[in-house]
Amino acid sequence: MSMRVAVCYGMPEDPAAFDRHYADVHVPLARSVPGLVDFTWGTLDSLDDSPPPYYAIASLYFADEASLKAGLASPEMKAAGKDLRNFATGGVTMFTQNERSVLRP
Repeated sequence: MSMRVAVCYGMPEDPAAFDRHYADVHVPLARSVPGLVDFTWGTLDSLDDSPPPYYAIASLYFADEASLKAGLASPEMKAAGKDLRNFATGGVTMFTQNERSVLRP
């Protein structure tokens, strides 16, 4: 079991600019968040050729709720949050999830 912050990015005005900024600027900011045990992201495609509801989703994983709360309150997370206005022109939806594996004990 781990805690996840899901960051869902709407379609940006310029997807190539989004990708560049995300890789070159935002990833290094987010990687520095204390307590982070994994960080993944990727762009989306739908299974039925309809437009997906988001352009990309990032997942930031923390070992437990205490680590999540500390990470969210950190200056590093605040810096990453401020950076959103520099590239997330399609809007952002965020939520937390208490993840449970159904394949691993």
